[in-house]
Amino acid sequence: MNAPGEPLPLDAQLCFSLYSASIAINRLYKPMLDSLGVTYPQYLVLSTLWERDGQTISAIAERLALEPSTITPLMKRLEAAGFVARRRNPEDERQVQVFLNPPGRELRSRASCLTDALLANSKLSVPQMIALNDQVRRLRAALTGEDAG
Repeated sequence: MNAPGEPLPLDAQLCFSLYSASIAINRLYKPMLDSLGVTYPQYLVLSTLWERDGQTISAIAERLALEPSTITPLMKRLEAAGFVARRRNPEDERQVQVFLNPPGRELRSRASCLTDALLANSKLSVPQMIALNDQVRRLRAALTGEDAG
């Protein structure tokens, strides 16, 4: 045990465990994402659109806990690659909606290799992975004051 007021060793800090696990997952995903032609942040944007197509830039940014100004350059690159198309909302010209193009929709089935690789490399069962994800989501919700739903 550490003396009061002394920081915990790095491996005992949850923040470091989550951070280093995230880096390890990104390293695992990188070759597969490269073969798909997207970066990890672009994959996250596409994932939000696979959940619900036609979202606004602001809605995507909110879903990913990022600023809209961070999403816009990602969107431009995804559009240049042919994965998405941006269109002004006809009901509110100030809003830009993002829609998947056929290559963006098709990428969804090819991206399943990410989940497969994570399961195989983690040595966790599907129920264990689901339970871990639920715990991390509850932690994030508690820290941000949001619903873990």
